[in-house]
Amino acid sequence: MKGYDLLELATRNLRESKLRNGLTTLGIAVGVASLVAMLSLGIGLQQLANSRLAKSGIFDTVFVTSPQEFRGNDDNNRDQKEPEQNRVVDDAARNQIASLPNVVEVSPEIRVMTDVRYKDKSYPAFMGALPPSAKSGDAFDAMQGQYFSSPDAKEAIVAQEFAKTLEKDPKELLGKEIVLRYAERRNPNQGGQQDPSDEFSFSVIRKEQALKVVGIIDQEPFGGMRMISRARLFLPTQTADSLNMVQFSDVRNAANANAGKTYSMLTVRVSSAGKVEQVQDAIKKLGLRTYSVLDATKSLRRFFAIFDMFLGIFGSLALAVASLAIVNTLVMAVLERRREIGVMKALGAGDGDVKKLFFTEAGAMGIVGGALGVGIGWLIGRLIHFGTTIYLKRQGLPPENVWLVPWWLVGAAIVFAVLVSLIAALYPAARAAKLDPIQALRYE
Repeated sequence: MKGYDLLELATRNLRESKLRNGLTTLGIAVGVASLVAMLSLGIGLQQLANSRLAKSGIFDTVFVTSPQEFRGNDDNNRDQKEPEQNRVVDDAARNQIASLPNVVEVSPEIRVMTDVRYKDKSYPAFMGALPPSAKSGDAFDAMQGQYFSSPDAKEAIVAQEFAKTLEKDPKELLGKEIVLRYAERRNPNQGGQQDPSDEFSFSVIRKEQALKVVGIIDQEPFGGMRMISRARLFLPTQTADSLNMVQFSDVRNAANANAGKTYSMLTVRVSSAGKVEQVQDAIKKLGLRTYSVLDATKSLRRFFAIFDMFLGIFGSLALAVASLAIVNTLVMAVLERRREIGVMKALGAGDGDVKKLFFTEAGAMGIVGGALGVGIGWLIGRLIHFGTTIYLKRQGLPPENVWLVPWWLVGAAIVFAVLVSLIAALYPAARAAKLDPIQALRYE
């Protein structure tokens, strides 16, 4: 039997029982729609999580610390040297890391408790330092004012809640001057304040720095995933570093007899996420400890893979029910068309031709049902997106797209619907092919 004749005969047979075949096709469409709706929700949530993390710069960031930070707590990374012989994170290490291939930016992680003076009142506040690359973060997309004018500007960006503490109307704080009071570390040879013979000592001097408020943000930088994110005001990293503020690492290193300026942590930005592991290996060879979110993202991808799998399983249940409807429809067609099948065989049609006919009918229902299901699933997704947007706006949050239907999902859903339909047609097609033409012609 020629392909054209087979297709024409299958189309005619499907038209003869419009209601039953239509309901079967609709059942396939509902199954595909539930599958598409659930998987598009899982894909959308995964895309949202990935985009948020990528925009925060967390994927292409490496955190560098001294092995001393973890000595005695981690057997796998324990340095066998004495604590004073371990490599510390200082300016020398910072310069070495900055010279490595694929390293874009190296900045110290600075978070210090300070005192802010404004209108003759003092307010305790944690100060965090922001590198130039932080400007691309989503926390600054809707900020009031602007980002720092230069890496060494004497400017400050204030968190929204802290701005409300300083002014009833936070906008009035923009352009105003605040005074930052902090403790400065002064080395022995600076100003003759200490005995030069004591190389491990330093003085703590109270200092003040006037700052201009240039911006107000209502979100934590870096998605709140870094220690400096939870500060109340922010300075450019270069400015904060030049103030030489006393940090916890200074006290610890003085007790460990480590001279010179050190940092508790360095943040290294890499040219791309694919180069993170390579940069980590190079930094480890310098005798420093590194951490990135590669392991965390692997766990995240594993979670979404399992999440998508379960969504796909539950979405496929409706399609499995639809496959039973296909079996029922085609079995009924075998019973109703016994005489027709007998005539076909009497005219020379083989068992394979009869099977092809039933498979063509099932495939046609699968294609139509799959395409219709994709359309219904897309509509369900749009309704989910619309409802989510309204809910987020009522909560005072920016709208987010939690739904995504990629082209590969559209094609995969239709192919899956056709495959399920063909599998469901195996038994009816085999049963029709086994009919004895003589008995079929006698059937009334």
